[in-house]
Amino acid sequence: MKILFVTDPLESFKIYKDTTFSMMREAQKRGHCVVACEMTGVRWQQGESVSAQVRHIDLTGDQAAWFTVSATGREALKDFDAVLMRKDPPFDSEYFYATHLLSQAEREGARVFNSPAALRNHPEKLAILEFPQFIAPTLVTKNEADIRAFHATHGTIILKPLDGMGGMGIFKVGTDGLNLGAIIETLNRDGQQTVMVQKFLPGIAQGDKRVLLIGGKPVPFCLARIPQGGEVRGNLAAGGKGVAQALSARDREIAEALGPILFARGLMLVGLDIIGDSLTEINVTSPTCFQEITDQMGCDVAALFIDALEAAL
Repeated sequence: MKILFVTDPLESFKIYKDTTFSMMREAQKRGHCVVACEMTGVRWQQGESVSAQVRHIDLTGDQAAWFTVSATGREALKDFDAVLMRKDPPFDSEYFYATHLLSQAEREGARVFNSPAALRNHPEKLAILEFPQFIAPTLVTKNEADIRAFHATHGTIILKPLDGMGGMGIFKVGTDGLNLGAIIETLNRDGQQTVMVQKFLPGIAQGDKRVLLIGGKPVPFCLARIPQGGEVRGNLAAGGKGVAQALSARDREIAEALGPILFARGLMLVGLDIIGDSLTEINVTSPTCFQEITDQMGCDVAALFIDALEAAL
């Protein structure tokens, strides 16, 4: 197979933990052709197919100079066996436009994973609203009075922007409501921006678990991202410690309920975030944690993913 990875600049990869790198390594191991591009090199022009300025790469096994380029050029996305959208968030207007270009490539015959339409239809914070039976008390609003009423009902709460990533912009407010007004003003921008508010889950002390779904099925191990140093955020980008562990019965219940539904919509790879027994986010843009789970538990997650990709094609 010839696989195109749509990524951030290859030069920015931290290959000791990068999930896209682990996918590339497994694909090359199986004899597939690994090709990479950035969204800046993708274009559509009347009379042409959606194309990208690409680099055919070979992984070297070296930690520093980890790839070499064997060929470059502009190629149509429809000419690849698979196109993997692995650009990291944020899901901003440029990411949104990128999904439309990828949808056009699909109309021309490209096979894109995850489905561009599914990426648009499953914003990572709001996708949980479809599955209220699995989530903690949650409010989505622009209104300050609504937030204050939710705080009065539930005590300690978490507030976060809908477009955040890596734990950015997350605030915890205790029962005393200290700084609640200032936090609301910061997040809702005087009522102009929508905010998500959730009841604080003490289970965060045991980690914000990343449960991976591949081809609609749960990987048997998850990565619990445990807050460090007085932080409330477990995100690895915010300094959390990643501890791999087997899925709990509740983790598996949630994963097995959502997996077939999301896979049927074109979401081959999904990262569920679960704190305690509650689903908090559904990550679809560029789910990670492959290498951490593999390194700690011996479960080759990249191999599971390439298995699913080969089966889909």
